[in-house]
Amino acid sequence: MSRIPVTTASWRATTTWLLLASILALFGAGHQASAALDFPNAPLINQDGETLRFYDDVIKGKVVSINFMFTSCGDSCPLETAKLREVQKRLGEHVGKNVHMYSITVDPDRDTPAALKAYMKKFNVGPGWQFLTGKKKDIDLIRKKLGMYSEDEDELSDHGISFVLGNEVTGRWLKRTPFDVPESLVAVLLGRLQTRSLLASLPKPDYRSAPKLAGSRPGEDLFITRCTSCHTIGRGDKMGPDLLGVVKNRDRTWLTRWLKEPDAMLKAKDPLATALFEQYNNVPMPNLKLTDRDARDLIDFMESESKRVSIAADAQANGTRQQTVHKHIH
Repeated sequence: MSRIPVTTASWRATTTWLLLASILALFGAGHQASAALDFPNAPLINQDGETLRFYDDVIKGKVVSINFMFTSCGDSCPLETAKLREVQKRLGEHVGKNVHMYSITVDPDRDTPAALKAYMKKFNVGPGWQFLTGKKKDIDLIRKKLGMYSEDEDELSDHGISFVLGNEVTGRWLKRTPFDVPESLVAVLLGRLQTRSLLASLPKPDYRSAPKLAGSRPGEDLFITRCTSCHTIGRGDKMGPDLLGVVKNRDRTWLTRWLKEPDAMLKAKDPLATALFEQYNNVPMPNLKLTDRDARDLIDFMESESKRVSIAADAQANGTRQQTVHKHIH
Protein backbone atom coordinates (compact mmCIF):
# COMPACT_ATOMS: atom_id res chain seq x y z
CA MET A 1 0.00 0.00 0.00
CA SER A 2 1.22 3.52 -0.73
CA ARG A 3 2.52 5.52 2.17
CA ILE A 4 -0.10 7.76 3.71
CA PRO A 5 0.92 11.44 4.07
CA VAL A 6 1.98 12.44 7.58
CA THR A 7 -0.22 14.99 9.25
CA THR A 8 0.88 17.73 11.64
CA ALA A 9 -0.90 15.88 14.43
CA SER A 10 0.91 12.61 13.75
CA TRP A 11 4.25 14.45 13.54
CA ARG A 12 3.59 16.05 16.91
CA ALA A 13 2.61 12.67 18.36
CA THR A 14 5.72 11.06 16.89
CA THR A 15 8.10 13.61 18.35
CA THR A 16 6.36 13.19 21.69
CA TRP A 17 6.87 9.45 21.44
CA LEU A 18 10.57 9.87 20.64
CA LEU A 19 10.94 12.10 23.70
CA LEU A 20 9.18 9.46 25.81
CA ALA A 21 11.53 6.74 24.54
CA SER A 22 14.53 8.92 25.39
CA ILE A 23 13.24 9.50 28.92
CA LEU A 24 12.63 5.77 29.39
CA ALA A 25 16.14 5.03 28.18
CA LEU A 26 17.61 7.44 30.72
CA PHE A 27 15.48 6.68 33.76
CA GLY A 28 13.64 3.40 33.10
CA ALA A 29 10.64 2.32 35.13
CA GLY A 30 9.60 -0.39 37.51
CA HIS A 31 11.28 -2.22 40.37
CA GLN A 32 15.06 -2.37 40.56
CA ALA A 33 16.61 -5.20 42.57
CA SER A 34 19.91 -5.39 44.37
CA ALA A 35 23.09 -6.60 42.70
CA ALA A 36 23.53 -9.04 45.60
CA LEU A 37 20.61 -11.31 44.65
CA ASP A 38 21.44 -14.99 45.14
CA PHE A 39 20.01 -16.62 42.04
CA PRO A 40 19.33 -20.37 41.94
CA ASN A 41 21.35 -22.46 39.51
CA ALA A 42 18.44 -24.79 38.77
CA PRO A 43 18.53 -26.88 35.59
CA LEU A 44 16.16 -25.98 32.75
CA ILE A 45 15.67 -27.56 29.32
CA ASN A 46 15.32 -25.50 26.15
CA GLN A 47 13.22 -26.13 23.05
CA ASP A 48 16.05 -28.22 21.55
CA GLY A 49 16.31 -30.53 24.56
CA GLU A 50 19.53 -28.93 25.84
CA THR A 51 20.02 -28.50 29.60
CA LEU A 52 20.85 -24.99 30.81
CA ARG A 53 21.62 -23.88 34.36
CA PHE A 54 19.62 -20.81 35.31
CA TYR A 55 22.50 -18.84 36.77
CA ASP A 56 25.50 -20.20 34.85
CA ASP A 57 23.92 -20.41 31.39
CA VAL A 58 20.83 -18.19 31.35
CA ILE A 59 21.66 -14.96 33.18
CA LYS A 60 25.31 -14.87 34.23
CA GLY A 61 27.08 -11.88 32.67
CA LYS A 62 24.10 -11.06 30.45
CA VAL A 63 21.41 -8.49 29.78
CA VAL A 64 18.23 -10.54 29.67
CA SER A 65 14.48 -10.44 29.10
CA ILE A 66 12.61 -13.15 31.04
CA ASN A 67 8.89 -13.84 30.96
CA PHE A 68 6.70 -16.71 32.15
CA MET A 69 4.02 -18.27 29.94
CA PHE A 70 2.42 -21.55 28.89
CA THR A 71 1.62 -22.72 25.39
CA SER A 72 -2.06 -23.55 25.93
CA CYS A 73 -2.78 -20.09 27.35
CA GLY A 74 -5.70 -18.29 25.71
CA ASP A 75 -5.37 -15.24 27.92
CA SER A 76 -2.38 -12.89 28.09
CA CYS A 77 0.43 -15.18 26.89
CA PRO A 78 -0.20 -14.79 23.13
CA LEU A 79 -0.27 -11.01 23.53
CA GLU A 80 2.95 -11.04 25.56
CA THR A 81 4.70 -13.34 23.07
CA ALA A 82 3.59 -11.22 20.12
CA LYS A 83 4.79 -8.05 21.86
CA LEU A 84 8.17 -9.61 22.63
CA ARG A 85 8.40 -10.76 19.00
CA GLU A 86 8.12 -7.10 18.01
CA VAL A 87 10.89 -6.30 20.50
CA GLN A 88 13.05 -9.06 19.04
CA LYS A 89 12.62 -7.69 15.51
CA ARG A 90 13.63 -4.21 16.62
CA LEU A 91 16.67 -5.49 18.52
CA GLY A 92 17.91 -7.16 15.35
CA GLU A 93 21.43 -8.59 15.54
CA HIS A 94 21.71 -7.66 19.23
CA VAL A 95 19.50 -10.64 20.19
CA GLY A 96 21.65 -13.53 21.37
CA LYS A 97 24.66 -11.23 21.57
CA ASN A 98 23.99 -8.13 23.69
CA VAL A 99 20.48 -9.09 24.77
CA HIS A 100 19.27 -12.62 25.59
CA MET A 101 15.57 -13.43 25.59
CA TYR A 102 14.00 -16.28 27.57
CA SER A 103 10.42 -17.50 28.01
CA ILE A 104 9.91 -20.02 30.81
CA THR A 105 6.77 -22.15 30.99
CA VAL A 106 4.68 -22.35 34.16
CA ASP A 107 3.15 -25.60 32.86
CA PRO A 108 6.19 -27.89 32.59
CA ASP A 109 4.12 -31.09 32.78
CA ARG A 110 2.58 -30.36 29.38
CA ASP A 111 5.08 -27.95 27.84
CA THR A 112 7.73 -30.33 26.62
CA PRO A 113 10.63 -29.10 24.46
CA ALA A 114 8.66 -30.21 21.40
CA ALA A 115 5.59 -28.22 22.51
CA LEU A 116 7.74 -25.15 23.10
CA LYS A 117 9.36 -25.49 19.69
CA ALA A 118 5.96 -25.72 18.00
CA TYR A 119 4.82 -22.62 19.91
CA MET A 120 7.90 -20.72 18.75
CA LYS A 121 7.13 -21.65 15.15
CA LYS A 122 3.61 -20.24 15.47
CA PHE A 123 5.03 -16.86 16.45
CA ASN A 124 7.93 -16.98 14.01
CA VAL A 125 10.45 -16.58 16.85
CA GLY A 126 13.95 -15.92 15.58
CA PRO A 127 17.39 -16.97 16.89
CA GLY A 128 18.58 -15.69 20.27
CA TRP A 129 15.27 -16.21 22.07
CA GLN A 130 14.97 -19.50 23.94
CA PHE A 131 11.93 -21.19 25.48
CA LEU A 132 12.57 -23.21 28.63
CA THR A 133 10.90 -25.92 30.69
CA GLY A 134 12.01 -27.97 33.68
CA LYS A 135 10.78 -29.18 37.06
CA LYS A 136 7.93 -27.17 38.55
CA LYS A 137 9.69 -26.73 41.90
CA ASP A 138 12.74 -25.26 40.15
CA ILE A 139 10.64 -22.93 37.99
CA ASP A 140 8.67 -21.76 41.02
CA LEU A 141 11.94 -21.08 42.87
CA ILE A 142 13.15 -18.94 39.95
CA ARG A 143 9.85 -17.08 39.85
CA LYS A 144 10.04 -16.36 43.58
CA LYS A 145 13.58 -15.02 43.28
CA LEU A 146 12.50 -12.72 40.44
CA GLY A 147 9.39 -11.56 42.32
CA MET A 148 7.10 -13.21 39.78
CA TYR A 149 5.33 -15.74 42.01
CA SER A 150 2.11 -15.46 44.02
CA GLU A 151 0.65 -17.93 46.52
CA ASP A 152 -2.82 -16.91 45.28
CA GLU A 153 -2.47 -18.60 41.88
CA ASP A 154 -5.35 -21.08 41.69
CA GLU A 155 -5.03 -21.62 37.95
CA LEU A 156 -2.22 -21.36 35.39
CA SER A 157 -3.85 -18.24 33.94
CA ASP A 158 -3.39 -16.50 37.30
CA HIS A 159 0.38 -16.24 36.82
CA GLY A 160 1.73 -12.69 36.62
CA ILE A 161 1.82 -11.14 33.16
CA SER A 162 4.72 -8.81 33.92
CA PHE A 163 8.15 -9.77 32.68
CA VAL A 164 11.63 -9.00 33.92
CA LEU A 165 14.47 -7.15 32.20
CA GLY A 166 17.84 -7.20 33.89
CA ASN A 167 21.62 -7.11 33.87
CA GLU A 168 23.19 -9.71 36.16
CA VAL A 169 26.53 -7.89 36.20
CA THR A 170 25.23 -4.50 37.34
CA GLY A 171 22.32 -5.90 39.38
CA ARG A 172 19.69 -3.78 37.63
CA TRP A 173 16.35 -5.61 37.37
CA LEU A 174 13.14 -4.03 36.09
CA LYS A 175 9.57 -5.27 35.79
CA ARG A 176 7.62 -4.27 32.71
CA THR A 177 4.24 -5.20 31.22
CA PRO A 178 3.23 -6.48 27.77
CA PHE A 179 1.33 -3.23 27.30
CA ASP A 180 4.56 -1.21 26.98
CA VAL A 181 5.32 -0.13 23.43
CA PRO A 182 8.16 -2.22 21.94
CA GLU A 183 10.29 0.85 21.32
CA SER A 184 10.43 1.70 25.02
CA LEU A 185 11.48 -1.87 25.88
CA VAL A 186 14.24 -1.72 23.28
CA ALA A 187 15.39 1.60 24.76
CA VAL A 188 15.74 -0.03 28.18
CA LEU A 189 17.44 -3.22 26.92
CA LEU A 190 20.00 -1.41 24.76
CA GLY A 191 20.21 1.74 26.88
CA ARG A 192 19.82 1.76 30.61
CA LEU A 193 20.63 -1.91 31.19
CA GLN A 194 23.84 -1.88 29.19
CA THR A 195 27.15 -0.80 30.72
CA ARG A 196 27.52 1.30 27.57
CA SER A 197 24.46 2.38 25.61
CA LEU A 198 24.01 0.61 22.27
CA LEU A 199 21.06 2.69 21.08
CA ALA A 200 23.21 4.55 18.58
CA SER A 201 23.81 1.25 16.76
CA LEU A 202 20.15 0.97 15.75
CA PRO A 203 19.06 2.26 12.33
CA LYS A 204 17.95 5.88 12.40
CA PRO A 205 14.15 5.88 12.76
CA ASP A 206 11.94 7.27 10.04
CA TYR A 207 9.44 9.52 11.82
CA ARG A 208 6.82 8.59 9.24
CA SER A 209 6.78 4.96 10.42
CA ALA A 210 7.04 5.64 14.16
CA PRO A 211 3.90 4.88 16.21
CA LYS A 212 1.81 7.66 17.58
CA LEU A 213 1.81 8.20 21.32
CA ALA A 214 -1.04 6.33 22.96
CA GLY A 215 -3.69 8.33 24.72
CA SER A 216 -5.24 10.49 22.00
CA ARG A 217 -8.57 8.68 22.33
CA PRO A 218 -9.65 5.79 24.58
CA GLY A 219 -10.02 3.41 21.66
CA GLU A 220 -6.70 4.46 20.15
CA ASP A 221 -4.97 3.93 23.47
CA LEU A 222 -6.40 0.42 23.69
CA PHE A 223 -5.53 -0.41 20.10
CA ILE A 224 -1.91 0.70 20.42
CA THR A 225 -1.27 -1.04 23.72
CA ARG A 226 -3.32 -4.22 23.18
CA CYS A 227 -3.65 -4.81 19.44
CA THR A 228 -0.70 -3.51 17.40
CA SER A 229 1.57 -6.48 18.12
CA CYS A 230 -0.75 -8.64 16.01
CA HIS A 231 -2.87 -6.27 13.92
CA THR A 232 -2.67 -3.22 11.68
CA ILE A 233 -5.30 -1.03 10.02
CA GLY A 234 -4.59 -0.69 6.31
CA ARG A 235 -0.98 -1.93 6.32
CA GLY A 236 -1.41 -5.63 5.61
CA ASP A 237 -1.61 -8.76 7.75
CA LYS A 238 0.72 -9.16 10.72
CA MET A 239 0.40 -12.03 13.23
CA GLY A 240 -3.36 -11.59 12.79
CA PRO A 241 -5.58 -10.09 10.08
CA ASP A 242 -5.46 -6.48 9.01
CA LEU A 243 -8.49 -4.72 10.50
CA LEU A 244 -9.22 -2.21 7.75
CA GLY A 245 -13.00 -2.20 7.31
CA VAL A 246 -13.57 -4.88 9.96
CA VAL A 247 -16.43 -2.95 11.60
CA LYS A 248 -18.19 -2.60 8.25
CA ASN A 249 -17.64 -6.25 7.32
CA ARG A 250 -18.55 -7.93 10.62
CA ASP A 251 -21.75 -8.00 12.63
CA ARG A 252 -21.22 -5.57 15.53
CA THR A 253 -22.68 -7.95 18.13
CA TRP A 254 -20.35 -10.73 16.96
CA LEU A 255 -17.39 -8.36 16.91
CA THR A 256 -18.13 -7.11 20.44
CA ARG A 257 -18.26 -10.65 21.79
CA TRP A 258 -15.09 -11.60 19.88
CA LEU A 259 -13.21 -8.72 21.48
CA LYS A 260 -14.47 -9.59 24.96
CA GLU A 261 -14.35 -13.41 25.07
CA PRO A 262 -12.54 -14.94 22.10
CA ASP A 263 -11.51 -17.96 24.18
CA ALA A 264 -15.16 -18.81 24.91
CA MET A 265 -16.07 -18.43 21.24
CA LEU A 266 -13.25 -20.75 20.18
CA LYS A 267 -14.26 -23.27 22.83
CA ALA A 268 -17.84 -23.12 21.54
CA LYS A 269 -16.48 -23.66 17.99
CA ASP A 270 -17.99 -20.49 16.57
CA PRO A 271 -17.52 -21.01 12.78
CA LEU A 272 -15.97 -17.62 12.02
CA ALA A 273 -13.76 -17.62 15.12
CA THR A 274 -12.55 -21.13 14.29
CA ALA A 275 -11.84 -20.17 10.68
CA LEU A 276 -9.75 -17.19 11.78
CA PHE A 277 -7.87 -19.36 14.29
CA GLU A 278 -7.01 -21.89 11.59
CA GLN A 279 -6.17 -19.26 8.98
CA TYR A 280 -3.65 -17.49 11.22
CA ASN A 281 -1.42 -20.37 12.23
CA ASN A 282 -3.59 -21.56 15.14
CA VAL A 283 -2.53 -18.56 17.23
CA PRO A 284 -5.49 -17.79 19.53
CA MET A 285 -6.89 -14.32 19.96
CA PRO A 286 -6.10 -13.54 23.64
CA ASN A 287 -8.79 -12.64 26.13
CA LEU A 288 -7.79 -9.09 27.10
CA LYS A 289 -10.39 -8.78 29.87
CA LEU A 290 -12.11 -5.90 28.08
CA THR A 291 -15.19 -4.23 29.51
CA ASP A 292 -18.25 -3.33 27.43
CA ARG A 293 -16.93 0.23 27.29
CA ASP A 294 -13.49 -0.96 26.17
CA ALA A 295 -15.00 -3.02 23.36
CA ARG A 296 -17.18 -0.11 22.26
CA ASP A 297 -14.22 2.31 22.28
CA LEU A 298 -12.11 -0.13 20.25
CA ILE A 299 -14.84 -0.65 17.67
CA ASP A 300 -15.40 3.11 17.35
CA PHE A 301 -11.68 3.66 16.84
CA MET A 302 -11.32 0.87 14.26
CA GLU A 303 -14.30 2.28 12.36
CA SER A 304 -13.02 5.87 12.32
CA GLU A 305 -9.43 4.84 11.57
CA SER A 306 -10.57 2.63 8.69
CA LYS A 307 -12.41 5.60 7.18
CA ARG A 308 -9.38 7.87 7.64
CA VAL A 309 -6.99 5.38 6.06
CA SER A 310 -9.33 4.71 3.12
CA ILE A 311 -9.88 8.42 2.43
CA ALA A 312 -6.15 9.15 2.57
CA ALA A 313 -5.34 6.19 0.30
CA ASP A 314 -8.01 7.24 -2.24
CA ALA A 315 -6.72 10.80 -2.24
CA GLN A 316 -3.17 9.62 -2.88
CA ALA A 317 -4.34 7.24 -5.63
CA ASN A 318 -6.26 10.08 -7.33
CA GLY A 319 -3.20 12.29 -7.14
CA THR A 320 -1.07 9.58 -8.74
CA ARG A 321 -3.59 9.10 -11.57
CA GLN A 322 -3.70 12.83 -12.24
CA GLN A 323 0.09 12.97 -12.43
CA THR A 324 0.07 10.07 -14.91
CA VAL A 325 -2.56 11.75 -17.13
CA HIS A 326 -0.63 15.03 -17.03
CA LYS A 327 2.56 13.21 -18.03
CA HIS A 328 0.88 11.52 -21.05
CA ILE A 329 -0.68 14.81 -22.23
CA HIS A 330 2.61 16.62 -22.19
